[in-house]
Order: sequence, then structure tokens, then C-alpha cells
Amino acid sequence: MEKAAFEGWLETVSATFLTLNDQQRNQSLDHLISLSGAVQLRHLSNGLETLLKRDFVRLLPLELAFYLLRWLDPQTLLTCCLVCKQWNKVISSCTEVWQGVCRKLGWRIDESIQDATHWKGVYLKARLRMMQLKNQEAFETSSLIGHSARVYALYYKDGLLCTGSDDLSAKLWDVRTGQCIYGIQTHTCAAVKFDEQKLVTGSFDNTIACWEWSTGAKIQQFRGHTGAVFSVDYNDELDILVILQKSEVESMVHSPGDHILLSADKYEIKVWPLGREINCKCLKTLSVSENRSISLQPRLQFDGRYIVCSSDLGVYQWDFASFEILRVIKTQDPANLSLLSFGDVFALLFDNHFLYVMDLRTEAISGRWPLPAYRKSKRGSSFLAGVTSWLNGLDGDNDSGLVFATSMPDHSIHLVLWKENG
Repeated sequence: MEKAAFEGWLETVSATFLTLNDQQRNQSLDHLISLSGAVQLRHLSNGLETLLKRDFVRLLPLELAFYLLRWLDPQTLLTCCLVCKQWNKVISSCTEVWQGVCRKLGWRIDESIQDATHWKGVYLKARLRMMQLKNQEAFETSSLIGHSARVYALYYKDGLLCTGSDDLSAKLWDVRTGQCIYGIQTHTCAAVKFDEQKLVTGSFDNTIACWEWSTGAKIQQFRGHTGAVFSVDYNDELDILVILQKSEVESMVHSPGDHILLSADKYEIKVWPLGREINCKCLKTLSVSENRSISLQPRLQFDGRYIVCSSDLGVYQWDFASFEILRVIKTQDPANLSLLSFGDVFALLFDNHFLYVMDLRTEAISGRWPLPAYRKSKRGSSFLAGVTSWLNGLDGDNDSGLVFATSMPDHSIHLVLWKENG
């Protein structure tokens, strides 16, 4: 066929083809393919490769490819790594992509590390840890046995747990090995704080005492309280014993350097200035109901920025600068749910049956862990959170050590520990 005649025929066929519906077009193509030889089929195959299988990762500039990859979910990214060596190389070299998927899981990112393979490894480890939380596989339990009467006072620091008991003793334990490092005779303990050399105790006998671990000797005793002492702290640099905890804060309401004391009863949280006045005035009273119809749970948390407390409605968070309620986290059966610790990313809560990890970005429970019938205390002092840095974001290293400790009716201490991340 001459060129001019062919072009005319092709134009006529094209015009007719455009009038067909999809099914008719497919039938026409099938018929033409059946009439084609090897040369035509090879040409068709090469054309389809170009039209339908365009490799944007290979064709686009690397910056644009990285930008598009950021829109993919983590599981799709991992699947894309299996497409070919080129895709795996490009995807595995995009630092921002893997840092982003780690952030979505609540991981804390060190921006100074720009090694993409490092962050890809962190993501895989993070995904495993989050799956373990969901499937109740992230923790393990152990018990500390050694007291012969009620254990009331608990305090944890740097892998060591101090316990004070009604059997007139205090013990220092290594929570990982379960070994008792020191055991000394004391008075009945309502509160304990310690360092490597000494122990400070607040007692039901209305006194505070300081003890030496290595000898068990009482170094000092402080008298003057008319009731049991439930909170103690100390500062070696200032050589001061603080009976009620205080924090140095800076806010819109108070001048830098002000010392603030927070106290809570069943219905209200009060903010007090610590000064020289004998009868100081309350700076602010916080509550969740005006008619006292909603009760607060015993545990109060304050970090200088936020005040957090759980109530019969859920968890409340106040901004310390303005004293305004920032958020109310409604929880299932909140009347029985208590706050253990509150961070930037996660919160640790518990009730009579479970320990809960909540993702504060979604307010959803990320995981839970069963608890035994622990000893219940109206004052809430017979249980505590262990390592809490992971609540501000996991980093692959801070998910280790003690998570939760509580005293049991048989006078043992029940521990919940992070399981090593495989």
C-alpha cells in the first residue's frame, strides 16, 4: 500500500475506533494481536513497557523521588524495597523517609544522625516493639521476696528499687537480677529516697531519718511532724532536706525562680507559693467540677509546664502558665483507671486488672499488660512507674528496665519489666 493511501486508511480506522465502546475496542485489539507476527508482538511488548511500567524512581531526579516516597506508608515502603535493587538502594538511602515513619510510631529522632540505613533499622525495631505492645509480648514479670510485713514505700532510680516495710526494714534491690544489695533495720516507712551512700525515710511514727547503706547506722533523725510523713526529698548540693517536694518553674503567672508547691485532695488541686510567709495564700485552685461531683485520683504529676491528674471522667491536663485545661482524655471505665505517668507521646495508666500504654497523639490504647491482685492503698503509694523517659518518645534504648512495681498481699513486690527487643 502506498504511503498516502496507508495514511488515509489509518485515519479512517482511527476515527472509527474512537466511536467504539471499551468492550469493542478490546475486541478490536485482541483481533489485531491474533493477526500479528513475532515482529509486531515484540514491538507491542516494548511499547507497553514504556507506556505502563514507567519507573519514576529511575526517571525522576532523586529529590523528587524522595518527596514522593514520603507519602507512602511504612509497609508499602518495605514492599517497594523488594521490587528491584535500584528501588531498594534509593528507598534505603532516604533519611527523611525513615525518620518520618519512626516519628509516626512515637520514636524520638536524633536529627544529627543522617544515616538512612540506621533509621531503617530503627524503624524495623520500633515496629517490632509496637507489635509486642499490642500483642502483650513487650513486658515480662518477676517478684522480689524478702519482707515479712506490708511493703508501703517504693522508690526507683537508675535500675535500683528501694522498698520500705512495716517489718521495720528497708531494702535496696537490683531489679534486673532480683538481688538484694542492702537490707537495713529502720522504722516503719511511708516514703523513701536514696542514693549510693544513704537512705532517707519518712515514717508512720511522724519522723524523718537518714541512714547509711553500708553499715545500717542511723545518721540523722528529724522530729516535729504531728502526722505520718508521706513525702521526702533531699539535695546534697544545698545540704537541705525537703519534706514536701518543690519545683523551680518559669511561667507567665509567676516570676522565674519561684518555688511552687502543688497539693491535691479528693476534689481540688491547689497551687501554693513557697516563701517566707507562715500563712501563705493559695495562688490557684483547680477542679474538674464546681459542685464536687467528680473525684480526683490520688496521683498528681507536675513537670513545670503541665499539671496532670486523673479523675472519674478521665485524664485532665492543665497548662501551668495559664491554668487552663488543655485536654481531657476520656477513657473506658475512667472511675477505675489511675494515672501512673504522663509524657509527651505516651501515658502509663492502670486499673485493678491491667497496665495500659496510651498513645497521647491518638488517645488510643497501644498495649496492655495483665496485673495480679496487688495490694490496694487509698493513698496510692504502694505502686510506682519505673523508667519514664520512653513516655516522651521511644528511642530503641530507653525501652529497658523497670516499667511498673507494686506491693502484693504476701509482702512481695511485683515487677513489670521491658522484655529485650529481639
